[in-house]
Amino acid sequence: MQAGPVHESLDPLRWIIGKWRSTSADGFSPTIEPFTFCEEISFTSVGQPILNYSSVSWHPTKHSPMHLESGFLRIKPGTTDVSFMVAHNFGLTSLEEGTVTDNILQVKTSHIGRMNFAKEPKVIEIARSYKLIEEGKLELILLISTANTPLNQHLKVQYEKC
Repeated sequence: MQAGPVHESLDPLRWIIGKWRSTSADGFSPTIEPFTFCEEISFTSVGQPILNYSSVSWHPTKHSPMHLESGFLRIKPGTTDVSFMVAHNFGLTSLEEGTVTDNILQVKTSHIGRMNFAKEPKVIEIARSYKLIEEGKLELILLISTANTPLNQHLKVQYEKC
C-alpha cells in the first residue's frame, strides 16, 4: 500500500510522520541490568485522520529481534486529543491516550489487554512521550509499571529521520 496524502486533521502530528532509526537506545528496569538496543519506527499516512505505526527493535551485536509493535495513532479532528492503539509481540495490547502540543506527543494507558499466557510480570501502566528535539531528531521516553515495580523509566531512545 502506498502512503496516502496527510489528512488535514493530522497537522499537529505532521512532525512525527516518517521513518526513524535510533542513534542511541537504552533500557532500564529495577529487576534487570541496563541494556542497549537498536530500533526503527515509522508513522505513515493512509489519507485518513490516523497514522499507521510500526516498531522493530533488535540486539545491537547479535542482530536478533527483541520487541515488535504495530498499531495506529489517531487524532480527534479539530483537537489535540490522540489515541495510540498498540499491539506488542509479547501478548499485550495497549490503548494509550493523551495530547499532542508543540511537537510533543504524550500518552498514557487507558486500557491494557493481555493474553492469558503472557509472560509475567503483568504490565500495569505505560506512559510515553515523543518529542521533536530538533529538526530530524526525535526522542522517546517510555515509562512502565508492572505487578512487581512502580512506574519508572524503562526506555530512552533518540532517533534520526531516515
